[in-house]
Amino acid sequence: MDDARRWLAAEGVTQVGDDAWADRNAPQRRLTANDVAHAWAGPAISEERLDAEGRVRLAFGLLDLLDDYWVAAEINLADRSPDGPLPPTALWDGYRRRLEAPRVADAVTYSLWVDWFEDRDTAATAFAEVLGRDIPRLLTDPSETLLRRAARVLECSGPVPWPTKAPAYGIAARVPELHPALFKGLLGGYHDVYGDLEPPAAVALLADLNLPHDTPHLTELRTVLTAGHRNHHRNADAWRKAKQTRSRR
Repeated sequence: MDDARRWLAAEGVTQVGDDAWADRNAPQRRLTANDVAHAWAGPAISEERLDAEGRVRLAFGLLDLLDDYWVAAEINLADRSPDGPLPPTALWDGYRRRLEAPRVADAVTYSLWVDWFEDRDTAATAFAEVLGRDIPRLLTDPSETLLRRAARVLECSGPVPWPTKAPAYGIAARVPELHPALFKGLLGGYHDVYGDLEPPAAVALLADLNLPHDTPHLTELRTVLTAGHRNHHRNADAWRKAKQTRSRR
């Protein structure tokens, strides 16, 4: 973060308030973090004075500093650009470190969801890098940082293809601390436009989760999956009917 702040300052952009930035080239205008992200995330990830790994580190530092999704979006775009891909070690280590940090990681998880997991070309690699390869450790070394990362990834994993995430889901079901996050992943798998579920297997997982009986949407999700529905957008009436049935009980 400090390196990103210094880099911006060298370009004439400095922070002057909680969400206020100044640009010496336009001193009359106050910028938001989002303004700075749109103006400078692209130049950061293509900074010619740094090597490829240095550019990735600078961009992630800018993401920490601005806490704005657009920085993560530019990282994704750079990975897909003619000059890409980005160095995978630096790229995925950047994601893992932020998923493990106590600080709220909404921009990071949103980026995983919409930029990496919803794309069938990148979902398997991204899921393996941020969780799939490490999740067996939850059964032998369930550290606080790994649990935090696993929970955040599971919550936004709805679009990941079922064959890719099923082994990780099975392990997560054996870790009670991850049951709420796994439920959110299953719920997203049903409601997301790109969500992917296998209803029988998902029903079996739901049965293994230790959740309060009044968990919002638990009954409805179990109902539609038991009936064999894979996705809300294939039959919106199924969810509506499940809600009506629950309300009459």
